[in-house]
Amino acid sequence: MEAEAQIYLHEVDFHNQLKARLLRDQVVTQGVKEKTLANIVSLPNEEFSTHDLAMQPDIAWRLSTAVFYKCGGRPWKLANVRPGVCYVGVVFKQDLTHADPRWACCAAQMFLDSGDGLVFKGALGPWHSPDTEQFHLSYDAAKDLVSRVLTGYRKSTGSDPQEVFVHGRTMFNSDEIDGFREAAGRDVRIVGVTIKKDKTLKLFRETGTTPILRGSSLVVGSDTAYVWTKGYVPRLQRYPGWEVPNCLKIQTRAKGIAIETIVDDIRMLTKLNYNACSFADGLPVTLKFADAVGEILTAAPSTDDPPPLPFRHYI
Repeated sequence: MEAEAQIYLHEVDFHNQLKARLLRDQVVTQGVKEKTLANIVSLPNEEFSTHDLAMQPDIAWRLSTAVFYKCGGRPWKLANVRPGVCYVGVVFKQDLTHADPRWACCAAQMFLDSGDGLVFKGALGPWHSPDTEQFHLSYDAAKDLVSRVLTGYRKSTGSDPQEVFVHGRTMFNSDEIDGFREAAGRDVRIVGVTIKKDKTLKLFRETGTTPILRGSSLVVGSDTAYVWTKGYVPRLQRYPGWEVPNCLKIQTRAKGIAIETIVDDIRMLTKLNYNACSFADGLPVTLKFADAVGEILTAAPSTDDPPPLPFRHYI
């Protein structure tokens, strides 16, 4: 390829390209936009509206928490976490620079019971279907991805996990499940979980003026449930939102694991965003940053895949 054309292989977003280029050197960064500081310093123009401004305590909390985490600290740890459990979010990003419209980058975000995590870049391949707009791995790619996750887990903890919950936005097909299980072996349980935002089901309280309680769930079968990860929080005495809360639709094909256990885990994982001043996000951390991780992994061309790096390199 001509040298002059190389520039078009780079992402135009400064934030994503900077983080992508620094992965090789394992440099952690924290970017701050000018509008974030707009209500602390005087600006020479009226470029920013009041809608862009956050309260100073909110800014201070977010920056201090993020910097503390990126320096190797752990801002908080969840109580009552089941030991020996690993949570994996499967990440896809279509490669728009490739001639094949099916070409995409795959990665896995692994989170331990401590809340810390690693990002593994998987194989590039024809994972995207233009007809269904879904991403699916081949048997070999699925096996390789989980094998790398388990190797990372062993290095981090010194032992194998007892259970691995793989989160995705679409239902995993048989090739993916078989590849996951082959990599895990007989001693590690693999559970595929599909998590989708759902706007078709609304629940309202019979009395009072507050929305549905955050954490409410509706189990409709052994493999399907709806959970409200946003809603009224009695401890805060408020609902941190504007519209009627929507739910997440949870589905799994695994046997021997209660759907209620999966729902409890997802509720817990909504509280592990170390990059925001938020009581709980609407999505579990396994999928919350999926798009951002995919953008960074494809932001700059590289002949070498980045090594498994802590999640703090990507946010």
